[in-house]
Amino acid sequence: MEHNYHLKPRDYQMREMEMALLESDTDDDVEILSILAMEDERLKKERASTSHRGSIVGRKVIKRNYLQGEERLFHDYFSDNPVFPSYIFRRRFRMSRPLFFRLQSALEAYDPYFIQKRNAAGTLGLSSLQKMTAALRILAYGVAADSTDEYVRIGESTAVESLKKFVKAVVNIFSEEYLRSPNSNDIARLLAVNEKRGFPGMLGSIDCMHWKWKNCPTAWKGQYTGHSREPTLILEAIASYDRWIWHAFFGLPGSHNDINVLEHSSVFTELAQGRAPPVNYSINAPVEAKKKHFARVQEACRKDVKCAFGILQARFSIVRGPARFWDEATLNDIMKACIILHNMIIEDERDSNEVQQDDDYEQVPESIPIPVSREPTIEVQNFIQSHIRIRNRETHSQLQADLVEHLWQLHGQS
Repeated sequence: MEHNYHLKPRDYQMREMEMALLESDTDDDVEILSILAMEDERLKKERASTSHRGSIVGRKVIKRNYLQGEERLFHDYFSDNPVFPSYIFRRRFRMSRPLFFRLQSALEAYDPYFIQKRNAAGTLGLSSLQKMTAALRILAYGVAADSTDEYVRIGESTAVESLKKFVKAVVNIFSEEYLRSPNSNDIARLLAVNEKRGFPGMLGSIDCMHWKWKNCPTAWKGQYTGHSREPTLILEAIASYDRWIWHAFFGLPGSHNDINVLEHSSVFTELAQGRAPPVNYSINAPVEAKKKHFARVQEACRKDVKCAFGILQARFSIVRGPARFWDEATLNDIMKACIILHNMIIEDERDSNEVQQDDDYEQVPESIPIPVSREPTIEVQNFIQSHIRIRNRETHSQLQADLVEHLWQLHGQS
């Protein structure tokens, strides 16, 4: 009798039984043989349905025709004579076409994922235009990932992957330029503009915004739930009069209040460590009408950051609606990428005549020279003293009183 050594143990036992039954010619043995044959066929079908190579069981392959989607997208928005004019491109992509091309070049140079490649069968895959369009539509409209499939011809999982890689690349490439602290020229411009508004020494206004976290893990909901009674993540930001966001601190649980967030953020780190550029201004030192006038002017200036939050949420609806991702790292990248794109759009569309180029701003040095000392270091004591001065209530009250008097004098002169 031949033996098939490639058979599994159960198959080998069945083959032995079949050979034994073949040597018998009774009716019962024939019936048993037919039952064994049926069982053998059933096992083969079961094995064929559970073993697979390369494909996921139960998933159907959808032939989306990527090239057709890319061609339609290109002719609609990116050709020399596109179907949709520039103002519609600006409305749907939230930016101008030249800025989009700048992003495309940077992403393709940074991450090969955005370069169109051929698969093992030699077929061209998705282009950078399709992946970027899917990511920007999700950011701009806050829609589900599969909503871009019909037009862009990109599947849900690929759209999510494109979004994650897009925001991470934007943060890594442009953070140094568009999420930086103001330099000397920026400080001089901001001081000059805000001095005309009645607040000498002011760089911007600070506030916090909550982003609802729909898919917050159940074990964390108590920690992330605050006054809104829903899990949220907090963004602390400083914005200037032109809605540029200079500082962004994101990720603290929604159970914190604004003071707690300020304690955790690094907004005063440079000042406490003595590395902040000097800001020189003078106001008169020392009622009711004066205080009311001060409150009205201060409220107007505080609206800078409120307007910046409103524009950010209007441009990128994903940060206005509930966050659907599970991990904080992805949400952090999304928020920072939206802020970077927001600043890039402001820079791209900023009116060059808004601030006259010949204004004689007081220039602040880029770096403060630190003298070399041979004495024992007292950095810790200086750091503590700086923090005490920043939090000093008497200094704060005196500065507020000075501003009240200063604004009242300006009001009397106008």
